Amino acid sequence: MSQVRALVEALGMVVEYMNPYLPSDPVLYSATVLGILAVMGFVGWAATRRVVSVWPENLVGKTDTVLDDYLVTKEVLEPLSYLVPAIIFYNFAYTIPQFAVAIERISICVIILCGVLIFQGIINSLGEYYQTTKYADGLNIKSYLQVVKLIVWGLGIVAVVSILVNKNPVLLLSGIGAMTAVLLLIFRDTILALVASIQINSSSLFKQGDWIEVPQFGANGIVVDIALQGVKIENWDKTISVIPTHKLIESTFKNWKNMEKSGGRRIKRSIWIDMNSISLCDGEMLQKFKKFDLIKGYIEGKQVEIEEYNQMNGFDSSEIINGRSLTNIGTFRAYVEAYLKENGNISEDMMCMVRQLEPSEKGLPIQIYVFSNDTDWVRYEEIQADIFDHLLAVVPEFGLRIFQRNTDLGK
Repeated sequence: MSQVRALVEALGMVVEYMNPYLPSDPVLYSATVLGILAVMGFVGWAATRRVVSVWPENLVGKTDTVLDDYLVTKEVLEPLSYLVPAIIFYNFAYTIPQFAVAIERISICVIILCGVLIFQGIINSLGEYYQTTKYADGLNIKSYLQVVKLIVWGLGIVAVVSILVNKNPVLLLSGIGAMTAVLLLIFRDTILALVASIQINSSSLFKQGDWIEVPQFGANGIVVDIALQGVKIENWDKTISVIPTHKLIESTFKNWKNMEKSGGRRIKRSIWIDMNSISLCDGEMLQKFKKFDLIKGYIEGKQVEIEEYNQMNGFDSSEIINGRSLTNIGTFRAYVEAYLKENGNISEDMMCMVRQLEPSEKGLPIQIYVFSNDTDWVRYEEIQADIFDHLLAVVPEFGLRIFQRNTDLGK
């Protein structure tokens, strides 16, 4: 500050020295002084711009801290160069008495706006630095920073207007208070977005990098940006969806992040069996099933269990319908369960279930409900396809048929 004061005093001496040589006509005098001040302001702007573009970078390069690398940026330092012309005009406004008040007010307004721009640059730099820290994954502060910038700009505009109209800023703010209803109507979306942003962060609904699905807006992809007014989602087809923040909270969405953290992704799909192909297992079928390594032990164990049960209850085993018997559909379910448990792509720590659902006109659904141990989308689809490729191919080996509606009207 002492250097700036010394520069202003030196320029004042120059102006005083040149004063006797200036035109006596008021109009020419004012134009000449304005021209001199403009030249001095331009020189001051150029010199300051040169200094702030070189000196700070050399200074921060000698430190080990990272924060100063983000603070010493063009966005933060460039407004400093506009302060010098404003200070020059403000200090020498007295040399043009006719316009002194106007020049002083405009100069102060420029200084205030430069301060707002510098503060905005600092906020943006702090936000960029925050994204490099470990806390960024847990809390996104971009919306809060935007609110701070909005408040700073609001205060700056109020201060500029109060200076230009020569009114107390407190009076202006009280007048704004009387217009609260109008402001609420104007900034309705902004207020709703702020509340939604707070809700997103406080409840950890989602954060940048999460995979979310929003059917109402046709969005399904990765969150790439969370701003005050909107959430940007990069869909899997590489298109971009921008959803208003408060609209996203009001709608139903699905966050797949927990699935990725769990290490398993659900496979839930049914095979529809033609019920006309379901039957009891005779001796020939059982001998065939014993050759299947995955269920050989199951068949032998069940045969012993069923034989003991039938003998204990005096059932005539000459007829297959008497007492208990194995069915091809039940044996197929046992095979599917054994196959899934032996599959190295299925999670052993999560649910593994093969169940019958309610029959319908499409047949009897056998549902596979398991979790793959790979959450990558491409790999997940490959695992799921491999499982059903195999199961659909082995269904006939159990004397069963896949239900498939005949769409040929000629048959």
